[in-house]
Amino acid sequence: MEDIVEKLKDLGFNSYEAKVYIALLKKYPATGYEVSQIADIPQARAYDSLKSLELAKVVFSSSDKPQKYTPVSPKELTQRFKRKINSTIDFLEKRLPSVREDYNEPVHTIFGYSNSIEKLKEVINNSSKSIYIELWASDFKHLETALNEAYDRGVDIKFVGYDNLKPIFGLAYEHAGAKEIERNIGGRLVYLLADNSEAVFGRIEQQVVWTKNADIAFLLKEFIVHDMYLLDVNKHFPEQLRYFYGAGFKKLKDKILDKYSSYNIH
Repeated sequence: MEDIVEKLKDLGFNSYEAKVYIALLKKYPATGYEVSQIADIPQARAYDSLKSLELAKVVFSSSDKPQKYTPVSPKELTQRFKRKINSTIDFLEKRLPSVREDYNEPVHTIFGYSNSIEKLKEVINNSSKSIYIELWASDFKHLETALNEAYDRGVDIKFVGYDNLKPIFGLAYEHAGAKEIERNIGGRLVYLLADNSEAVFGRIEQQVVWTKNADIAFLLKEFIVHDMYLLDVNKHFPEQLRYFYGAGFKKLKDKILDKYSSYNIH
């Protein structure tokens, strides 16, 4: 029963109140003495808890001598807290952003590989509509289960894969030059956009940025989608593009990148 006690405490019960409510579920109506025996707590604590639970309308007392107590049903209790929590959340969602007139969603930095993977999993698990993602094959293996489960629940998933990443679900494009890109920028990149509203991106082994900022989410989608446009065109017209732009789009890069670029942007 300790796990139930802990969850009731999450709802605002103290340990004695939780034990008293559980005891009443086991036997009701019951006297305060009976409750203390079933809950295995001091009698004075049982009466104190019964009084506070009665004030909260979680238990009800009779006019008998001695008084007997009856609990509200588990369903009534949980539904009551659901209504209260949902009402509180609705209120806060509407009012908290207005505390500051120029409020924008913050940008958070997450350090370390394992922390980055956990944040990516969390965002994937919370997605319900769409996922756009660019990542390396060696990182995909840590996210494959979460992505597969998202796909199974109907999330539309589109990949840009590096280093021979070929998922068996979703729409996937293969990006060439993974080793060169990793060497030039000093690590592997990841870009994730979920439901067009939540973004994670950065050098996955070092640090990533996580945000729900709408402007950043929009820019990230623009970046990933245009990557996909180019990869799709390159897939269908490789010879023509090589003729016009050279291997690896060298002529195009020379045309667009300035001479001060510190590395060869892919």
